[in-house]
Amino acid sequence: MMGFKPHSIDFAKEFAEMKNVPEILDNGYDKTPNPYTEKDAIEFIKKEIEKKPAERFLIYWNNEVAGEIGITVKDDVFRLNAEIGYFISKKFWGKGLATQAVKKMTAYTFEHFDVIRIVAGVFEFNKSSMKVLEKNGYYLESVRKKAVLKNGKIIDDYIWVKLNPNYALKLRNEV
Repeated sequence: MMGFKPHSIDFAKEFAEMKNVPEILDNGYDKTPNPYTEKDAIEFIKKEIEKKPAERFLIYWNNEVAGEIGITVKDDVFRLNAEIGYFISKKFWGKGLATQAVKKMTAYTFEHFDVIRIVAGVFEFNKSSMKVLEKNGYYLESVRKKAVLKNGKIIDDYIWVKLNPNYALKLRNEV
């Protein structure tokens, strides 16, 4: 059974081991340390556990940590946007966990944050993540051609979006 739990320092070592895998690091931003150490995990978790409401969760499968998912609420003129990001530990690939987790996180985000849209950038080679987003009602908004420099290669960035179906109603009620 898939579920979420809040971040905890108790899982820093396990979190670092899951994240410090080339296939995981290759799909994320370069600001993530590589290699990803337990010290990096502790610093990250300390920042995350202070946020209320929580923006990130550990993904569990049958009482084992299986990955992580979260959002970053944007600011300034993009303050009604959130960016979603997630990873599943390699040993749990192929079980549909990412699809379940994105569904749950999308609903949580629209319920707990004042956002109109959730955005996911996916590198051109990550077809599995694109399928996960599509299964959850995200649509391909654009392809930013040659927008990413990752591991010495220039690649395309696929932008997937899901709009909050209740936001227009919320705005009408406030006017």
